[in-house]
Amino acid sequence: MTRAVIYKLKDGTINGFKIKGHANAKNDGEFDLVCAAISAIAYTALGGLNELCGVEAWDESDGYMAMRLPDDMAAENRAKAQIILETMEIGLRQVENQYPRHIQVRFEEV
Repeated sequence: MTRAVIYKLKDGTINGFKIKGHANAKNDGEFDLVCAAISAIAYTALGGLNELCGVEAWDESDGYMAMRLPDDMAAENRAKAQIILETMEIGLRQVENQYPRHIQVRFEEV
C-alpha cells in the first residue's frame, strides 16, 4: 500500500508531503496503474513547484518521495505553491476514493 502524508500548518496551508510505498495493485506481468497514477500526480506537483515557484529541493528514491516548502519563499510563490499542492491533494484523494486498498492519504499538522 502507498501511504501519502500531507503536512499542514495550523492555518490549514500545506507545507509539504511524503509518499511512501508501492500500491501493489497489479497481477504478475501487469503494469501497476494505481502506482503510475500516484507517481504522475506527485511528479507533476514537483514539476510545477520547481518551474513555477522555484522549489528545487526534494527527496526521492524507489517508492519514496518527500518535499517541504522552504521557509523563505516569496509570498507570490507560496500562493502558487498552495494551488499546486492543493491540486495534488485532490488528485491523491480521488485515487484513494477509487482504490482505497492501495493508497491511504492522511494529514499531519506541523
